[in-house]
Parts: sequence; C-alpha cells; structure tokens
Amino acid sequence: MHRLHPPAGTADDGPALDTPHGLAAAYAYPAAGGRDRPYLRANMVGSLDGAAHADGRSAPLSSPADMRVFGTLRALADAIVVGAETVRREGYRPAKARKDFAGQRAADGQAPAPVIAVVSRRLDLDFDTPLFREAAVPTVILTCASAPGAGLAAAEAAGARVVVAGDEGVDPARAVAELAALGHTRLLHEGGPRLLAQFAAAGVLDELCLTVAPLLVGGDAPRVMNGPSVPEGPARFLPASILEEDGYLFTRYVRAPRPTGTGPGQG
Repeated sequence: MHRLHPPAGTADDGPALDTPHGLAAAYAYPAAGGRDRPYLRANMVGSLDGAAHADGRSAPLSSPADMRVFGTLRALADAIVVGAETVRREGYRPAKARKDFAGQRAADGQAPAPVIAVVSRRLDLDFDTPLFREAAVPTVILTCASAPGAGLAAAEAAGARVVVAGDEGVDPARAVAELAALGHTRLLHEGGPRLLAQFAAAGVLDELCLTVAPLLVGGDAPRVMNGPSVPEGPARFLPASILEEDGYLFTRYVRAPRPTGTGPGQG
C-alpha cells in the first residue's frame, strides 16, 4: 500500500503502511475528536459505478487491503454504529480484541474491543446470535421510545444495553450524544447506506473513509448513502489522505469547517 495524497514530502508520512501501527497512524482520530467530544467517521466501500453492494452484500467489493483498513478502523474506535438491516444481512458478530492494539487501547482508556451499537426502531433482531450472547462488552441497542415492549425485554434478556435515542425513531444527533455519555467518543459508522444517509443529513458525520473498488457492478444497488438529502445543499468534505493498493483507492475525507453562524447540516 502506498500514499497518493498528500504527496511524499509534504506531510509526516509516519510508519510504513504495511504494518498495523503504520496504518493506524494514517487513520488516527484527530486530536479534536479525542476524549473531549464525539467524532463520527464512516467506513464504506463502493464500486466504480457507485454501488455499495454486489449481490446484496459488501464483501464482493472488498479486498485484503480493504479488510486491513476495516480492521484498523475498528481497532481505533470506541463504538461501531451499524443498522439492524446490515446486522442481519452481513451476519454481524462481536468485535474482536486485537493483540496488536491492546497497549494502545489501554493507554487511551478504551476497552479491549469496541462496542457494537445497533440502530433499530422495531427491534426485529435475533437476540440469540453471538452478537448479543457472546459479546465481551455488552452490545448497545440504540432505539426509540415507541419500540415494542417485547423487543425491549428480549434485548435486555440477551444482555444488550438498551439506549433510547428518540421518540418515534432514532435521532442521529441524540444517538451520538447518548454514546458519548457512555464514554464512547471515537465512533465508527459502518452503514448501511440508508442509515448513513440519515446521519449525514443530521450533520453529525465528521469523516468518510471510502474505499473505491476497481469494479463495475451495474444493476440497482444503492449508493453508499441512499436516503435523505443533506439540508441546505451538499456538505463540503476535504481530502485528508488517499492510499492505493491493487487498484483500490482508500480515501479519507473530513468535513470542511462550517462558516461561522451555521448549524448542523450546513456548510
């Protein structure tokens, strides 16, 4: 893997990108998104023609390098936000503790492995799966006040931590705030496309890590964001880094500073 942007010599290139800690340095959370306030980044993969899925799953678009980035981003996060549909489709399991990052996570005051935070309004999940029954740290359910009582009881019986983050639906800004209140400020959003669009429209997405796969898919697969538009027009993001391996581009875009006096979703 090599760096395309910033060009060599214009920034501190850090350790070699073919080592776990070299890749971690390339994707380190910014100082402003440390322990003092929540910082939400998303990690998605898309084809050349913009598809987020192939045959209904993201795995056919991935690569060994993409999986290394995927694992690194997880190793840096406090909590991983994911939608219920993606949990069902991708067969989510608890995140694993990685020995390579044990010392760094301990020094940063993090648990050995990140928490999985599932966004679900209806709680139509299989609570007998390893995601709930075998998690080293309890899986969080981000739901709403109108969620069915039977689902709430099933989630709690399975050992999940239920967090109400809205009334009739899950409010993205409130979900981020509730996770921060639990001490989870370094947040990673893994989709799906509809849920990620909702978080972007709410103005709480700070960074997008987008893998561009050198593949054409066609068909009617959704884009990496497939939901509500960003209010007040498109939100501007700036390239922080672009890496390449085997034709795959690993891009990292951060939200441009908002003009003074603007609110979430503007700029």
